[in-house]
Amino acid sequence: MTHFPRKLALVTAFAALAAPALADSINVYSSRHYDSDDSLYQEFTKQTGIEVNRIEAKADELIARLEAEGDNSPADVFIAVDVGRVARAEEAGVLQPLESDVITSRIPQHLRHPDNLWFGVAQRARIIFYAKDRVETPPATYESLTDEEWKGRICIRSSSNIYNQSLLASLIEVHGEETAREWAAGIVANMARPPQGGDTDQLRGLVSGECDVAVANHYYFVRGFDGNVEGLSDGMDNIGWIWPNQDGRGAHMNLTVAAQTASSPNPEAAKALLEFLTSEWAQKYFAGQTHEYPAVPGVGLDEGTARLGLFVPDSTTGTDAYSRNAAKAQTIFNEVGWD
Repeated sequence: MTHFPRKLALVTAFAALAAPALADSINVYSSRHYDSDDSLYQEFTKQTGIEVNRIEAKADELIARLEAEGDNSPADVFIAVDVGRVARAEEAGVLQPLESDVITSRIPQHLRHPDNLWFGVAQRARIIFYAKDRVETPPATYESLTDEEWKGRICIRSSSNIYNQSLLASLIEVHGEETAREWAAGIVANMARPPQGGDTDQLRGLVSGECDVAVANHYYFVRGFDGNVEGLSDGMDNIGWIWPNQDGRGAHMNLTVAAQTASSPNPEAAKALLEFLTSEWAQKYFAGQTHEYPAVPGVGLDEGTARLGLFVPDSTTGTDAYSRNAAKAQTIFNEVGWD
């Protein structure tokens, strides 16, 4: 039998008592609506033994629920499909800073809240698409979408869409409110039709000929290569794409974010899940299952997304500006009549 010195035995016993035991399960409030996320959480359970109970709803509904539940909320983790939705959560005080050397070493600073209230786990590039047979020289920047030559030729979603809100919030940060307002008004003037449908519908507009230029997140386009997306897949060969602002700040990236709730009853287990979301396994999973770009640099892309080629993302505009400027963006949309 091996005999340990009494002092070492006492220290080991104390450490065992002091270390908090991880919970058997945690609760996640998520506005992501992908069934593929089930396998993501199953892998976390496999690695840690911690079950994940996921409640899905729109971000605003989840934030309202967190507010109503207050200190008695069972939620441990909050996940929003875009950082622009998080401003209300920050103001409501339903999130708490997460100190994790693992996360800060993996996630670049511009993809994290300055006070570690949240961090990015996946990215979507919001880029410009065009009909090859009708557009010889497509717009190279977001700003040039307001040029006179695109009058009556642009398809884009409504102002209630969070991806557009974050894009305008970034323009507010870069150019100021007045220039951002002029940009929004210019887009309204150049719309081919009133905003309708989701990003896939903007791409369908290129196929049907309703518009010549469309703004959409990259992965809606990539899905057209996966199978038969009605009204899109058959016209993929005639759709080109532009990575905007490549000579400047780079392409705008919408950011899915995760955070620990202020009332988390299982903080250590919540931290374990949040760190898992930045692991190489999880980052590759996001890329492979939903065609998103990883938030961790150096993680490879899936074949479908890789076919879009290399580009320069916007890494100079802090993504915290998207939530900070969210209310201003909505006000501007209302002022210029962007439905």
